[in-house]
Amino acid sequence: MPPSELGAYISARRAQVRPADVNLPSSGRRRVAGLRREEVAMLAGISVDYYTRLEQGRERFPSAQVVDALGVALRLDEDSRQHLFRLAGQSPRSRTAAVSEHVDPNLLQLMDAWPSNPAVVYNRAYDVLASNPIADALFHSWSHSRNLMHVVFTDPAARSFYQDWHDVARNSVAGFRLAHGQAPDDPRTQQVLAELLAASPEFARLWAAHDARSKAMERKRLRHREVGPLTLTMQTFDVRSSPGQELVVYHAEPGSPSSESLALLGSLSARSHLGA
Repeated sequence: MPPSELGAYISARRAQVRPADVNLPSSGRRRVAGLRREEVAMLAGISVDYYTRLEQGRERFPSAQVVDALGVALRLDEDSRQHLFRLAGQSPRSRTAAVSEHVDPNLLQLMDAWPSNPAVVYNRAYDVLASNPIADALFHSWSHSRNLMHVVFTDPAARSFYQDWHDVARNSVAGFRLAHGQAPDDPRTQQVLAELLAASPEFARLWAAHDARSKAMERKRLRHREVGPLTLTMQTFDVRSSPGQELVVYHAEPGSPSSESLALLGSLSARSHLGA
């Protein structure tokens, strides 16, 4: 029987936990990265045989108590813990496979009222459903793709645009996996996943790590071809009127060089739209 998503996930997670992290001795020869199966089983209070069956996919639906104990043993944060519960069938998944492509007109008006704050709305597959003019200017009018995952992993310019590309890539995959776990039957998410696995070895490597976490406040260092370096803070919000959609808003520290560059970008964007 092939490994389940649950089995692959807990296997990847135990490889990330060092014995010292859970107050276990690390002396002696260890043939595996992270914890051994018997160590996880001991920490979770379950038998080694049962834990092995979970990893191998021969047991796929552990009780909520077992899932909770595994989350503690593997030192999972809240996002990872919720992902574990979903994989174990102990947490409700989205009732709708596909996310609405329709963006609330009131939200669009709000985004247009932010001439100095790039803002985008995207779905679980990271397709950009809406963007304000300054966001279009920031992302070069989406000349490569309007899918953020494709921008990161298949646009040749991404590694110079994102100054900390490896961090951006890792965080993007972790967020994409969390979204995939919330609605694994979403056809568009499945399509983007297949495309990225085929097109990007870097994506495939990060996907195999099974990191899952939501986007929070992040600081990104960008290099824009027209206004130069930018350091922007990114805030992410769930769109409650359309479950599965997220709003991302960028801003610069007031009075900073990045704020001045962002204002210049907004001015260039406004001129471009007037010229159109």
